[in-house]
Amino acid sequence: MRVSHSFPAISAVFDDPNLVSCAGLAPTMALALRAGLADLVSSTLTLKAEGGANAHLKVPALVAGMVAGADSIEDMDLLRHGGMGRLFTGIRAPSTLGTFLRTFTFGHVRQLDAVASRFLVALAKNAPILRGADQACYVDIDDTIKATHGYAKQGAGYGYTGVKGLNALLAIVSTPTSAPVIAATRLRRGGTNSARGAARLVTDALVSAKACGGSGLVTVRADSAYYTHDVIAAARRGGARFSVTARMNPAVATAISSIAESAWTPIQYPNAIWDDDEQRFISDAQVAEVPFTAFTSRRQSEHINGRLIVRRVKRLNPKSVPDGQGELFAQYRHHGVFTDSPLTMLQAETDHRDHAIVEQVIADLKASALAHLPSGSFAANSAWLVLAAIAFNLTRAAGTIASVFHAKATTATIRRQLIAVPARLARSARRLVLHLPTDWPWQDGWDALFSDACGPPTTATT
Repeated sequence: MRVSHSFPAISAVFDDPNLVSCAGLAPTMALALRAGLADLVSSTLTLKAEGGANAHLKVPALVAGMVAGADSIEDMDLLRHGGMGRLFTGIRAPSTLGTFLRTFTFGHVRQLDAVASRFLVALAKNAPILRGADQACYVDIDDTIKATHGYAKQGAGYGYTGVKGLNALLAIVSTPTSAPVIAATRLRRGGTNSARGAARLVTDALVSAKACGGSGLVTVRADSAYYTHDVIAAARRGGARFSVTARMNPAVATAISSIAESAWTPIQYPNAIWDDDEQRFISDAQVAEVPFTAFTSRRQSEHINGRLIVRRVKRLNPKSVPDGQGELFAQYRHHGVFTDSPLTMLQAETDHRDHAIVEQVIADLKASALAHLPSGSFAANSAWLVLAAIAFNLTRAAGTIASVFHAKATTATIRRQLIAVPARLARSARRLVLHLPTDWPWQDGWDALFSDACGPPTTATT
């Protein structure tokens, strides 16, 4: 591929007031309007400080910028080009939006959390973002360190990764047949323990999941950082099952040592090798389970009964056994999962390994609006994280409406194929017409999104 003319014969000028670079924002923000984002902000957010006025316009503007690819305050300028002023109203300058974010306090961020939760529920009524939630759904929690630089960031510190930054805690909801959406978020200080505030986050996420149609089997999944009484008890109070990686403490080690050798079942581990002679997978991974009671150091009423499902993998270096684990762990590495899942042992173990889906969401966010935490104010950055979650869920809903492929595509793919579509604005019979490129490869998906979001309301199926 090469340019069709020699360079002296090519010129460029920015002079067309009727062009927009992200026509997909029209149906996407129409979907946000239908789901009541502006009304939720008006009824919930109580910003009184100077610069906090017209929140019902500024919050959707920030969300629109994030959907279009903005990952900093300055990037919000992409909403102010060509015919965007004709296609939308209420567009604000980046400086105005930055001032707006800095008016947030902790209480206002919690109000914005409520907006995000209710908006997710409204999206679920307008798009099948959690198809199959009436049968089974999963709430996964995890945190990540978002690196920051300089000395002006409130709350920045060195976390468990050794990187200076702020700690973002997320809870996502997914089903076996749908991609995840973000149910709750919290921004915390960089040096915060992973489990701090996680129990409250689980409670909030379960409320949102059930309001979105999660009436079937709901399972909270987490890694060993959340192997605490408060987190698991919160899952049980919320009417959910739990599946949490167990820490290798003396009680867990004792339970593993009680498993008979005959109880271990070989499994097809992801890196297993197919043996033609035996016509089966050869793998060192094996699974067994044993009844287990956790947190026995607490009062008896706080003991939690369940199953300890253990996966063991042969050690490549037997000399690397941690101190105190003795001969039992010399040949194998053991990974325990504490759960009360009603599934069979192998199903429950496989289900727990799918917890890695939350890492994909975190990576998606960091490649989008969470590429930066743009303010020196901790509350402003907390609001930015909540807005990033709203934009993520809105993008997911748009993709779900567009096509089966886009329903599970990443944010970047949806943005590239459905949002960042150039268009020329024209008027015909007092109607605004978007002229889009011919032969756009994803025209069918874009048309489906536009017809649904900009047409008469339709009933979502779950």
